[in-house]
Amino acid sequence: MYSLPYFKENDAAVVLQFIKDNPFAFLCGVDKDNKPVASQIPVFIDERDGKLFLTGHIMRSTDHHKAFEVNPNALAVFTGAHTYVSAGWYTEPKQASTWNYMSVHAKGVLRFLSYDELLEVLKRTTNHFENNPHSPANFEALPEDYVHRLAKAIIAFEIEVKEMDNVFKLSQNRDEKSYHNIMHKLQEQKGDGEVIAEVMSRRKDMLFDTSE
Repeated sequence: MYSLPYFKENDAAVVLQFIKDNPFAFLCGVDKDNKPVASQIPVFIDERDGKLFLTGHIMRSTDHHKAFEVNPNALAVFTGAHTYVSAGWYTEPKQASTWNYMSVHAKGVLRFLSYDELLEVLKRTTNHFENNPHSPANFEALPEDYVHRLAKAIIAFEIEVKEMDNVFKLSQNRDEKSYHNIMHKLQEQKGDGEVIAEVMSRRKDMLFDTSE
């Protein structure tokens, strides 16, 4: 991970909210031959007894399932909006351009869950993302035989998070004039650029003295 102190978010609540807002994670592991495996899946993060846990499900009998059976060490990577930042926007442009982004890495030990726990994970996942108590696609509306057929092909997991790190690289190392110019240029781009600009705008008072 690109690890510099001024690109760190030190508020744990902000980091946890970022994960909740960006739950579609890269779940990475290593198989018995030390080959990397990865899947993109939605996960939940919960706190119990002062510990953090990630919960989700994956397909059975795939490379990631087989890998975690022999090596339970897992890395989940959560990413959000990201955008190119031109050095032409700096007060001193004769230097390297860069990229602004936010990312959280959660490392831990994975264990597979029981069938009944799998059903709870499926119910939580479906109903959370449907976000509509009247949706015909809610878990309770699905035919029981269909759910049981589906459940045979997947397996739920839980990861106890042992280590978590982050990069919130948002031009914190730039002078105030450059910082504001970067914000304005990104706002003009819309999309991810506009999202990053909004985050930078919320943080500018923490970086610069605006009392004068």
